[in-house]
Order: sequence, then C-alpha cells, then structure tokens
Amino acid sequence: MLRLLHTADVHLGARHDDLGDAAAAQRERQFAAFKATVDLAIAEKVDILLIAGDLFDSNTQPRRSVERVAAEIKRLVGAHIRTVIIPGTHDCYDRSSIYRTYDLAGLAGSKPDDDLVTILTPSVPSVHLAACDVVVQATVFGTKRAPHSPLRDLRVAAEPAAAWHVGMVHGAIAIPGRTDGDEVVVTKDEIAATGLDYLALGHWHSAQQGRAGETTYAYSGAPEPVAVNQDGAGKVLLIELDSVAHTKTVKIAERRVGRTRFDKLDLDAATIGSQAELLSVLSARADPDLVLDVRLTGVRPDELDVEPTEIEDQLKGSFLRVRIRDASKAALTGGTLPSPDTIAGAFIRDVEALIAGLERDARAESVAEADELRDVLRLGRLLLAGHEVTL
Repeated sequence: MLRLLHTADVHLGARHDDLGDAAAAQRERQFAAFKATVDLAIAEKVDILLIAGDLFDSNTQPRRSVERVAAEIKRLVGAHIRTVIIPGTHDCYDRSSIYRTYDLAGLAGSKPDDDLVTILTPSVPSVHLAACDVVVQATVFGTKRAPHSPLRDLRVAAEPAAAWHVGMVHGAIAIPGRTDGDEVVVTKDEIAATGLDYLALGHWHSAQQGRAGETTYAYSGAPEPVAVNQDGAGKVLLIELDSVAHTKTVKIAERRVGRTRFDKLDLDAATIGSQAELLSVLSARADPDLVLDVRLTGVRPDELDVEPTEIEDQLKGSFLRVRIRDASKAALTGGTLPSPDTIAGAFIRDVEALIAGLERDARAESVAEADELRDVLRLGRLLLAGHEVTL
C-alpha cells in the first residue's frame, strides 16, 4: 500500500489587503493549517506529502518566511516522509521563482544524494521514489500561463519500472464558458489518457474528486480558506493506493486541518422583537473561527426595525466574519381596513392591489418590486397612524 497526503493552495504569505488589521492574523491561520498538515502526515505515517502548487501566494517572500516553511518540511525529512512540490500559478516557475531564489530542499535538510524533498521543474519533470515504488511526474512551465495543456504529452512510461504512477497538476479541469480564461486547463479526456493511478490537482480551493478512465483525480482544496467565502476549503486528502490480486484501488479520505468553520442561520423575523434582541441571539453564538451567514426570513412585524450593517459592525471581533441579510417581507394589513373614503383606506387598498398583481407575476423583477411595495405599505401605515419614521 502507498499512502499519500495531498494538499495545495496553501498561499503562505498572502497579503490580504482587503482584511486591513486582520491580515496578519489570517496569514497565521494559513500557516497553522500548513503546520497541521505536516502534523497529520507524521501522525498518519504517510509515505509522501504532495503539494500541488501555490504553496506560496507569490514569488516575493522574505527569507525568514521561506525558512519557516522549510523548518516544517524538515520535520518530514526527520520522519523519513518524502515531499514532492510543484510550482503553481501564484508561485510559478518564472525567472523570479521562489524555487530558483531559495534552495527549499536544502533548507529543509534534504541532501543532493537523497530524494526526501523534490521540487519538480521543467528540467526535473519526474522523480522515481524507489523506496515507495512510485514515479511522481508533472509538466511544469516557465510561465504563469501554460502554452498548452500540461497533460498533452504526459504518459506513464515503462521505465523506470514502478508499481504506482502519480501525477501533479496545478490548473482547472475544463468547463465550457467558465475556465476559458484560466492560465492552465486540462480536460477529463486528457486525464484518462495519462494512464496515471492518481492525479493530484491544485488551483480550486474546494475539495472534490472524480475518475476519468482508469485514473482517479482530486482537488484537495485550500487547507485554510484564502478568502472568507470559501466554505469548501479547510481540508487535505489522505490517499491510499493498494493492489490486491492485480486489482488496483484508490481510496480518498478528507481530513480537516483548517480552523475556519462556516455556518448558515435562518431566523424567522416574526420571532424577533427588536434589533437588540437579534444582537443578543447572535452574540450567544460568538466564535472567532466562525464565518456566520444570517438570513432573516418570513414576515416581519411593523414595529421591527433592523439595520444589518449596524449589527455586523457591533459583532466585529465576535466572529471571523458575520453577514446579515434581511430577506423578510413586510406584513400586509391585518384586521378591519379603514374606510375607502379616508386617505389611509384608499392608500392601503391601492398599494395592496398593486402588490397582489405583482406577486401573481413570477418574474424576479416583479417579486422584487412587490417586496419594495410591502415596505412602502408598512412605512405609509406608520406615518398615517402618527408614528415618527426614520429612513
């Protein structure tokens, strides 16, 4: 049995300019996920750690950051676990590549005469790890945008002989209309034609897997979300390749290493008495590792006044991120209507007739207009009843 741990898209050293003061903390979360990946590799006693591109967020990194990464890989060297890395699209193998600037393998304690750390490059497209009975191969380009598919000419070769053949690619699987502008694109037909036992993919930040021909392929996703909307990230893949009675099997298990968690919460607006009450409900769920998406639904009472951005500002620091969306609808008039001869009666009847007509129309723009008129009706009723309304 061959046991692999597959990760990609760690994006160490990301600037996170959009996060302001929280950028440094997010960089530490990403490094913590990488450290947790190394911890897992050692605990599971895997044979190889595969890093399928974008270990670094860019080729511009200070030496101290590279040395910090090398110190983690050195722990794998000490445990005799091999590491194979390919450049991605962020840390691509161009003239300024971080893998040209720094000897990452040497910094991690790997010697020229061992195979404990391998960086695959245009001049080193494969490595035969004889102790693991596997050949790991990739097509690496010297530019961010690939001149052609990295799988175009990649095939399992008879020599060197090995029980297992593993490929690595940092790119997108072709989806018409969606991946046309990506720097590196491969097709499922190309994957099937390689004859590989397993293809370790990077570039997509959510874990997913599939099969093309006899080749099993998978994206590990980012071990820690690079952005707070990537709810499919946070994992690495534990791969077991086995052969029994000349039948090969590939088993994939997702393992969580990231700290960020995601949750969605739907609240019926009819059960919320005030903005202060809503703030109290959400504060009870406070968690600095949680990205919380809150949606108010249902029909809200006239007296409920909620401003989502104010709540989001008040909850900063209680969550990694919280988003409040008001999808509730203002109530229609209940009880006995005022006489149609009065201003209030005429207003209510006219607006509710318009709302009814729009709600019978299934078009999205009509539904949106109906929701706006419900708010018009609610505010108009309050004004006509003598209440002060602040917009």
